[in-house]
Amino acid sequence: METAENLIDTLALERLEVNLFRGVSPQEGPGRIFGGQVIAQSLLAAYGTVENRICHSLHCYFIRPGDPSVPIIYEVDRARDGASFTTRRVVAIQHGQQIFNLAASFQVEETGFEHQAPMMSVPAPDELPSEMEGMKAALEKMPEEARKWMTRPRPIEMRQVDGANPFSGAAPAPSKPESQTWFRAKAPLGSDPHMHQVVMAYASDMSLLSTAIRPHGVTWQTKGFQSASLDHAMWFHKPVNFNDWHLYAQDSPSASGGRAFIRGSIFTESGELVASVAQEGLIRMRKP
Repeated sequence: METAENLIDTLALERLEVNLFRGVSPQEGPGRIFGGQVIAQSLLAAYGTVENRICHSLHCYFIRPGDPSVPIIYEVDRARDGASFTTRRVVAIQHGQQIFNLAASFQVEETGFEHQAPMMSVPAPDELPSEMEGMKAALEKMPEEARKWMTRPRPIEMRQVDGANPFSGAAPAPSKPESQTWFRAKAPLGSDPHMHQVVMAYASDMSLLSTAIRPHGVTWQTKGFQSASLDHAMWFHKPVNFNDWHLYAQDSPSASGGRAFIRGSIFTESGELVASVAQEGLIRMRKP
């Protein structure tokens, strides 16, 4: 059995200068860099210039498709070091052009008022089939290359609550733009709290646009369908242990102008809200 990809190794950066880092991409892939990778590596680059503070929010834009065949240069701007908050800006560069940028804020540990939205009641992850079990029928109908890509050892384990399968190939019946998925990192992430945030940020780019297209009866295999992440924001509310199961509850309250807006809430199994996500993405049918 193949070993699942270790994201600590995949996302690792080489420091080139005080504020300059270089990252690489996995060689197997669909031809462009997964958005979660540049989010995670940009956050890791920012952390390379921050001491004794934890990220509480990040905001980023996807500017150009990433090229997985060449390294990515991450340039960090030390925007501000304050008494309580630190701000960093990171630009990801390939072929002399920006492909992505991120702004992140870090805070010293602090206590204060607390409240949170409740987690909805859903089946526990152990009561649900694995991702591979859920895709078994669909895999038999996939072309060989697609089957290889879908069955590779994945670094993030996911179990969908409603069992919807965006890779079935058949046009699904329109449904509400909502989804709930349990997810966690497969490989041990160690005790560094920064890395748990980085890997959760990597995984936070998953399944958002899948939620947004549910009302429209299309899948990724629908001829002429085009999608891409445009921007992404994330807020960390509590410390994260991403080797444990977390529920990723998503909904898309709006789509218009070729764009969809999606919100996500990330809960621990015990119902603690540890992070929130928002993304706008491109969803449209190409004109013939």
